[in-house]
Amino acid sequence: MDDVKESRLFPAQDRVALFEAAAPGLDPVAWAERNADRLTAATIAAGASLLRGFDVPDDTVFAKFVRVFGEDLAEYTYRSTPRSKVGDVYTSTEYPASEVIPQHNEMAYTSVWPRWLWFYSQIAARSGGETPLADSHAVYQRIPAEVRERFERNGVRYVRNYRPGLGVSWQETFPGMDKSAVEQFCAERGIVYEWLPDGSLRTSETCQAITTHPDTGQVVWMNQAHLFHVSSLNEATREALLELMAEEDLPRNAYLGDGTRIDDADLAAIRAAYDAELLKFPWQPGDLLMVDNLAMAHGRSSFAGPRKLLVAMTGSVGGH
Repeated sequence: MDDVKESRLFPAQDRVALFEAAAPGLDPVAWAERNADRLTAATIAAGASLLRGFDVPDDTVFAKFVRVFGEDLAEYTYRSTPRSKVGDVYTSTEYPASEVIPQHNEMAYTSVWPRWLWFYSQIAARSGGETPLADSHAVYQRIPAEVRERFERNGVRYVRNYRPGLGVSWQETFPGMDKSAVEQFCAERGIVYEWLPDGSLRTSETCQAITTHPDTGQVVWMNQAHLFHVSSLNEATREALLELMAEEDLPRNAYLGDGTRIDDADLAAIRAAYDAELLKFPWQPGDLLMVDNLAMAHGRSSFAGPRKLLVAMTGSVGGH
């Protein structure tokens, strides 16, 4: 008899496979070793898989669980948000609890992305703190055709300025690299870079707006224009920054690939598509979540009380 019950967390959408341990104390590493192919197939079919009720005491067991699937745990190089390393894994984005992180596919602001994301809920927030998911193909279908066409034709250009105290510094973004290593990384990726007189770095990279899922063949929305664009900031922050600096000096911003500004109405339509596809569930302590990064976007709700969510990335997809 199977020691785990399988169902769908969101049966109406046929999304997120749920694997519930029948009794406490089940070792997720040993179970995954017996069921790795089953779990991977379920994640491709349902966009993500949630393991609940397993015995996951700490980050060491989480890292061992991820390693069952045969890929090295990736480093967060070329990161866009602050994180800390915990053993072999990372904290989720370290933004204040009051902030909401919009839906996004991990590292979709560049041309190479992790294939799989892994989350471990070590401490669940007293309220809020969910990691909402959204089907990337369904989001693509919801965006008006004329908006999709503009993005597909031009791609998205991301302009980033790395200054300590304003977003992430270049040293945080490229951990362990000196300037020559950063230049080599940029050259290999087709990223245009410029060292500014104050020693800070500016990069510009033009990337895809969409991609095709390697297993399902579905077209998925795969960019972070709505998140990088200055309109993602609240009005007071946006006005304060633009009083301090020119638009090209903002910590980050997004344009169409030809350098033209993105229409606010287009970004509003994209955000509305994400909102319409949101799938939200409360974390429980010990939850493990495997996410197909091309099939599902994710975000973060605001929260109250302590919360500790650890993250890992494996696999690599994309490339110019």
